[in-house]
Amino acid sequence: MNQKKNSDKNKDINNKNITSANSENGQSNDDIITEDNDKLNNEENLDNDGNETQDEIEDLKDQLLRALAENENLRKRTAKEIEQIKKYGHISLLRDFLSVVDNMERAIKSITPENQSDLGVKNLRDGIEIVLKEMKSILDKNQIKKIEPLHEKFDYNFHQAMFEAPSTEYDEGLILEVVQPGYILYDRLIRPAMVGVSKGKIEEIEKKEKKNE
Repeated sequence: MNQKKNSDKNKDINNKNITSANSENGQSNDDIITEDNDKLNNEENLDNDGNETQDEIEDLKDQLLRALAENENLRKRTAKEIEQIKKYGHISLLRDFLSVVDNMERAIKSITPENQSDLGVKNLRDGIEIVLKEMKSILDKNQIKKIEPLHEKFDYNFHQAMFEAPSTEYDEGLILEVVQPGYILYDRLIRPAMVGVSKGKIEEIEKKEKKNE
């Protein structure tokens, strides 16, 4: 009887130990699963954070490249504008200066050979010519070219027609007279040449008029 009771007690103790062990093992497994899930979630969060960070880096790179490109374009535009100002910024002053040159040339033309017999007039002419020569030298140094298109084809880009007249020898559209010379600075017109333009040879004009009649 005692042996049987002892045997039953041992069985109960073993069963309790097994149950306790299984319970402990069950808790352990749940903890491991939970930890694994946490790790996976953390890794996913890290991946998401990494992707967001990479996107932000790419966006910042794009913004930086755009800013650099805009700055470069601005630098080029500014450099071009400065160059244009250096080349053409004094055109208004040049126009006034050219008026003085015109007046000097008119003064020389107004002195006739008869007037030059007077020593004072001759000295005045010589003085004006010296000043005028210096002025023209300044124009040449600054790339300012004179336009005197006598007997050339009329070009509205550089010439301004003051009148039209028939001619005995020049075809239609040719320049008969330069009323006032023009000037260009590099490739830009400062002042057009004021000219008189041929309407055509008189004979041809008369023939056309007869045909129209």
